[in-house]
Amino acid sequence: MKAIIRQLTEACGPSGYETEVTGLIKDLIKDHVDELRTDVLGNLVAVKHGSAEGKRIMFAAHTDEIGVVITYIDDHGFLRFAPIGGVGISTLVGNRVRFANGTIGVVYQEGKAEWKELTLDKLFIDIGAASREEAVQKVQVGQFGVFHREFTDLGDRLIAKSMDDRIGCAVLVEALRKLDRPRNTLYCVFTTQEEVGLRGARTAAYGLDPDLGLALDVTLTGDTPEAKRMAVSLGQGAAIKVKDASHIAHPRVKDLLVGLCEAKNIPYQMEVLEWGGTDAGAIHLTKEGVPSGTISIPTRYVHSPSEMVDLRDVQACVDLVLAVAEADLEGVV
Repeated sequence: MKAIIRQLTEACGPSGYETEVTGLIKDLIKDHVDELRTDVLGNLVAVKHGSAEGKRIMFAAHTDEIGVVITYIDDHGFLRFAPIGGVGISTLVGNRVRFANGTIGVVYQEGKAEWKELTLDKLFIDIGAASREEAVQKVQVGQFGVFHREFTDLGDRLIAKSMDDRIGCAVLVEALRKLDRPRNTLYCVFTTQEEVGLRGARTAAYGLDPDLGLALDVTLTGDTPEAKRMAVSLGQGAAIKVKDASHIAHPRVKDLLVGLCEAKNIPYQMEVLEWGGTDAGAIHLTKEGVPSGTISIPTRYVHSPSEMVDLRDVQACVDLVLAVAEADLEGVV
């Protein structure tokens, strides 16, 4: 599974330009699903048929990552940019950006900028060009880039850019590769444009009209020095969401996930996220409403180029997806 995580996290897939990622996923799962299609917004929809008495479950893991878009190139070849998704200034200075054509640049601050007053308009990207003419041969205004950082294996813990949410994608890939004929019919949707407003999940859920919706995404932790208090830690199992800013988990769905973890000895922890959201925020509002919840992978340093997960938590999330696929959902949805 580490090889899959490395492959997915090192791919380039800013919001709206996820085709490299969805192409990789398609190759990984094409021999393990009954149907595979791409919709208008670029969502990759993988279908695994279940039994006649089963329900229709939509699992959603987003393929896009935060990044930048070039807005201006000055006469000296320096690039100005705007954020794609929730880009934090504290993670930018000195980090690198990679564009789809392989061009790499360094993010740095204007010499006069004070750290405490640093804003995005005081940052630039240096791609090594000596003039505007040289720069535009490599990067154009309107081009999207992602943060450039290699995957690192620390044993049980892994570091990479874009764990948010390629680790959720890896969980779904692994589950699909392990399933034979589930009780329930699964619609595993590898969604687009989550970081800019849950857009892919919104249209996919409308088209699928599932009985149950479950997002697979990262969540924050409270286990680093002087971190904001939060009862989620690396290595303590799958996180079952109670609420976030976009969604209150349906009580029956939350109880289903807890019950499956307890019945199958899957380590879990309860998650209350005070801000942020997942694709479940869009899925649960579809049509007349969809009972929804979220299985979260605890992740340190979210929305930075060095996001950290624990492989034991990842495996717990895989086990929980497999348990949901086989669950009797009568009375739940």
